[in-house]
Amino acid sequence: MPRSNYINNRKGQFDLSGLSPQNRQLVHHFRRAGRITQRQAIMDYSIQSLTKRVSELREAGLSIISNTKNHPVTGQRYVEYLSDGKTKAPVL
Repeated sequence: MPRSNYINNRKGQFDLSGLSPQNRQLVHHFRRAGRITQRQAIMDYSIQSLTKRVSELREAGLSIISNTKNHPVTGQRYVEYLSDGKTKAPVL
C-alpha cells in the first residue's frame, strides 16, 4: 500500500491500520523496547523473516535503522533494528 495510507499527516505519527498482524506486533515492540533482533523476533513472535517485515514497515513509511553488531562471545555478526515505532521516514 502507498506510504500515505499508514501515516497520520496531522500528527506525523505512524498508523497501524492496514498492517499485517506480524507488522503490528513489531510496531508495538518498537514502541515498547525500541529495538529487535532476528532471534528476538523468532523467539517472542514466531516471525521467521524479520528482514521482510522490516522492509514492509519501511515501505509503509516507518523509520527503522539497521545496526550491525558482533556477539561478544562467539563473534557472530547480527543486525539489530532500531525504531521508536512512531516516527515516519523522511521523504527523499
